[in-house]
Amino acid sequence: MAADDLKTLDARHVWHPFTQAQTAPEPPLVREGRGTVLVDSEGREHLDLISSWWTTLHGHGHPAITGAIARQAETLDHVIFAGFTHEPAVRLAGRLAGLMPGPLNRVFYSDNGSTAVEVALKAGLQYWRNHGDTARGRFLAFDGGYHGDTVGAMSAGAASGFFDPFAEMLFPVDVMPVAPTWQGDEAVAAKEAEALAALDRHLDAHGRETAAAVIEPLVQGAGGMRMHRPEFLRAVVERLQAAGVLVVLDEVMTGFGRTGPVFALEAAGVVPDMVCLSKGLTGGTLPVAATVATDAVHDAFLGEGIDTAFLHGHSFTAGPMGCAAGLASLDLLLDEACAERRRAIEAFHRGFLDAMADHPLVTRPRVQGTIMAFDVPAGGDAGYGAGVGPALKAHFRAEGLVIRPLGNVVYLMPPYSVTDAELQRAADGIRRALDALQQKT
Repeated sequence: MAADDLKTLDARHVWHPFTQAQTAPEPPLVREGRGTVLVDSEGREHLDLISSWWTTLHGHGHPAITGAIARQAETLDHVIFAGFTHEPAVRLAGRLAGLMPGPLNRVFYSDNGSTAVEVALKAGLQYWRNHGDTARGRFLAFDGGYHGDTVGAMSAGAASGFFDPFAEMLFPVDVMPVAPTWQGDEAVAAKEAEALAALDRHLDAHGRETAAAVIEPLVQGAGGMRMHRPEFLRAVVERLQAAGVLVVLDEVMTGFGRTGPVFALEAAGVVPDMVCLSKGLTGGTLPVAATVATDAVHDAFLGEGIDTAFLHGHSFTAGPMGCAAGLASLDLLLDEACAERRRAIEAFHRGFLDAMADHPLVTRPRVQGTIMAFDVPAGGDAGYGAGVGPALKAHFRAEGLVIRPLGNVVYLMPPYSVTDAELQRAADGIRRALDALQQKT
């Protein structure tokens, strides 16, 4: 079908996510993706510097992953995962458990980050019910956290500010402060002490009523790439576990090398009760998610009757082709060449922010692994709806850069296939965008 006809059909029938259709420009029609490059219907190249919603670890169209999917499709495309199993799911669960610390040995599959969190919340509540504890019915989350768009995940992420239209659908979740930091932040110790004191007070009052707590480790993604130190995360987890609260780490975005180590929990040296995974799990190719739980959590659901079982599932749970993609993606991730490339990306980010330190529109510069971010001053218009966001996005699009600011927060999270030349092109484009914005203000 001709490109113009497809664009007309898109405008007439497609409802795009996180988009105001009345004011949004016409989206490019992407025909092909290879590595960091997306090619549209007009032959124009766009550098994907946010890994297509943080999923594409190794670049688009990586032959090791696409080949694994193709081979699996010829053998087994799909099978119900209740009462059946298959090799790719079994092997992937074993690989994931092998990468996790200590007792995190049980993998419950779902199909995206929201459902991975939903699984953890539901399992966290039923865990206590199966133990005969009906007092623990509260949940705890952290200010600015975002955990997905299903009802439980929205409830845990209500403080992110994304879900005001759905407030009446949500159940109450206790929200604790975090201690975000950035390069040159001299107040971090005081902020951490204040946040931990608030958590202590809350746990003293409600710890025995709290079933589970969920937090994005080291980086709160959609909330504005807000970063906190491993020491703070460790102190939070220690307090929660001392109060008997199940700890859920939402590594949907931070997992698979994004923050430096394979999982962010490694940097803090913590062992949670559950870990939520998705996005990069399949290298950004097919929808697969996993909630990895400890043996103790899993064993609480064992019994003679169905009443203690975890009655949750999805039609496409543990899709064989997605699991095959996951195995291939892990092979690439665990190769030393990938670790070396991640270190090089982090070094580039730090060098770029150092070079931009004197730019008046670069504030709160921060880096965690392959994630780089900074805030652009926006007066009282800060946040996801800040007007500078669309202006910057339009400039980046004109430059052929896929950079999607989170309101007044500019960030890069490129695939590991990104080259130094592509990173430099992004850096130059960001500088030009900021200079143009400064001239207008």
